[in-house]
Amino acid sequence: MNGRALVVGGGIAGLSVARGLVRGGWEVDVRERLDGPPDIGGALAVWPGALKAFDRLGLGERVRERAVYSTDAALLRPDGRKLLGPRGRVGVHLVSRSVLLGILVGGLADGPVRWNTSATAADILPGEGFDVVIGADGIHSLVRRTVFPHASPPRALGSVAYRGTLPGPVERFTEAWGGGRLFGVTPLDAHNTNWYAALDQRLLTGNERAARDAGTHAEVLRREFGDWGGEVSRVLAGLEAHGVDRRALMDLPSFGPYVRRRHALLGDAAHAMAPNLGRGACESVVDAAVLADALNEEPTVARALSRYDRVRRGPTRRIVAASRLLNRISTTGLTGRPRRPRSGAAVTRPR
Repeated sequence: MNGRALVVGGGIAGLSVARGLVRGGWEVDVRERLDGPPDIGGALAVWPGALKAFDRLGLGERVRERAVYSTDAALLRPDGRKLLGPRGRVGVHLVSRSVLLGILVGGLADGPVRWNTSATAADILPGEGFDVVIGADGIHSLVRRTVFPHASPPRALGSVAYRGTLPGPVERFTEAWGGGRLFGVTPLDAHNTNWYAALDQRLLTGNERAARDAGTHAEVLRREFGDWGGEVSRVLAGLEAHGVDRRALMDLPSFGPYVRRRHALLGDAAHAMAPNLGRGACESVVDAAVLADALNEEPTVARALSRYDRVRRGPTRRIVAASRLLNRISTTGLTGRPRRPRSGAAVTRPR
């Protein structure tokens, strides 16, 4: 089967499903409100299931060529001593988010993406002129709010994440936990390092929660991680020079099927999750491959969407739950009482 598809959102999920549909002969209209792929940096772990999905989209080799393959990983204590390491030779491909988006845009050479073009509720409902409307527009999805009005809104996880990159290679993929905080360091490419950190938001003062400047973020990170070992000290030394991204973490409660009539949700629009398992982008790509295969192979849109929901809803909801639990264990409630910020602001006991 083929036809006309409207894809709302030009991120990893939207570009991936567009690639799969174009290869199947569909006429695809991708609408993205930004004027180009977001340049937010950072490395993404491409786990084996997602790599197989890229293979089905015809992009697997390009991803492998541009990725760094790492088999050296460990969970550490704050002082840098190993707490846990994988058994056997477990590897993962790490690729820059901007590189991955470039691969996906390059895979749509005929140009179905309309940048700087927002979709409206009138475009989405009833979706006149389109056989299928796909919501790949993120955690605050307009498609979800329009077509699934009873779906629960995103919920706060109670933790705050920081991330960035800096020059200089690193070989190991490490993550350290302690006291409601975690700090991870991974390769970005052969010449640069990717890092991320998360902590219980109750460790922050009110001013720190409201701050938007990299200088304040750097002060928080130095206060909370200044005595940690491993690669953390090198990262902390370069914060101001290379920038810090900060965001409060959220996920999406379960709300039932990901499909309704001719509409389907995928990626964060369907199952936004805590980043602790490193699976958000991967599951978006798997969603895209499964949905594209179903729409290319089934005789009707109704059967294709039913197949997609049957295959993807259960596994992704389990990953959302597991990611939320790991977020709690590492940062927000099962590791003991957060210590008091040095400003003296009160911190409540975890519930």
